[in-house]
Amino acid sequence: MFKELKIVINQVTESILFAFGALRGNKVRTLLSTLGITIGIFSIITVLALVDSLERSVKKSIDSLGKDAIIIDKWSWDFSGEYKWWKYANRPSPSIYELDAIKEKSTLADAACYVTSLNVNVEQGINSASGVTLNAVTYDYYHVKNFNFMEGRFFTEHEVKNGTAVAVIGYELAQNLFGGKVAIEKEITVKKKKYMVVGVIEKQGESLFGNQFDNLVIVPLKCAAQHIRLNSNRNTATIEVKARAGVSPDRLEEELRGIMRAQRKLRPGQEANFALNKTSLFDEPLKQTFKVITIAGWVIGGFAMLVGAFGIANIMFVSVKERTNQIGIKKSLGAKNYFILIEFLVEAIVLCLAGGVAGLLLVAGITQLVQLALGLEVVLSFSNISIGFGTSVAVGVLAGLIPAVTASRLDPVVAIRAK
Repeated sequence: MFKELKIVINQVTESILFAFGALRGNKVRTLLSTLGITIGIFSIITVLALVDSLERSVKKSIDSLGKDAIIIDKWSWDFSGEYKWWKYANRPSPSIYELDAIKEKSTLADAACYVTSLNVNVEQGINSASGVTLNAVTYDYYHVKNFNFMEGRFFTEHEVKNGTAVAVIGYELAQNLFGGKVAIEKEITVKKKKYMVVGVIEKQGESLFGNQFDNLVIVPLKCAAQHIRLNSNRNTATIEVKARAGVSPDRLEEELRGIMRAQRKLRPGQEANFALNKTSLFDEPLKQTFKVITIAGWVIGGFAMLVGAFGIANIMFVSVKERTNQIGIKKSLGAKNYFILIEFLVEAIVLCLAGGVAGLLLVAGITQLVQLALGLEVVLSFSNISIGFGTSVAVGVLAGLIPAVTASRLDPVVAIRAK
């Protein structure tokens, strides 16, 4: 048994070496025959890498919104049916008094904050930045959201209650205004009001929901209300509530629905004039989207792989014909059928692997270019590389099986006489 296994291993090794020799000896033929495999693997792995990267980006985006949080808004995040924007636009925005009621009555909330958002210009000396998102917030904003500081800190409760003119800014805004220098305890101007920077949020990067924190300035709500009209219809106001540990968002949602209906004096059966949004609303649509993209990648890559498989099979039939005399000699010297089958099957697999490796190298190069040019993180994971190699081997087996079986069944006498 051990002797037979050793013979098979030697046969496979010799077949691999012979296959590489054939690749070097017929470069043009090899290139043309493996081109379909290269394109197929490139298409499939590129799509899988992009889907994986998008999923990571989505998870990061959802985490930044608060995966265990409920966001009370007049606008709904549910886009599954007809989006009745005209109805949502006429709803009243959440108020600071409703936040107070939630803090008083909720038993399932860990923290709750009020957020008013608007676009502003920010100045610092001769530098300025336009299109910056300003969030005027209450103290618990930092406990509801998920972000870390590159330098500095968040507001103290005393600063928020007293309306102290302090600000936390995003990484990109800090770079634009301070050019990489220390921003802490420096002043910025927002709507002609000076704020002292006490914290800079670490770089977040682009995400599904846009650049949420990098181009952002956060100030205490009480201070912003002194010089900005925060109750304007042009601004977006929300109440964000984080669930206690062990409390599901669904349970918190039901409690908040009761509190909000009571605050707005809605009768039983009367339609709610507010929306309770949670990140799970994105789960199913995103899952279906990624599924469609993945299937499309496999279909496109599958056609290329099919063309490549026919090319490999054709090359293997040519190879069998060219080496018919050699096959006859080997069989006359005692080579068994499975030795011949392994020889040609391994050669087909090596051809496909060569195309697969070329496709993976192409994907790796493209991902690097995308990261350098667009700053998007695209990672070629080990699982995707494994899929690339596994698919190449499978196509090699399928493409080389019939030629290999044909070669192994040749009559040695007839094969020796072949020219």
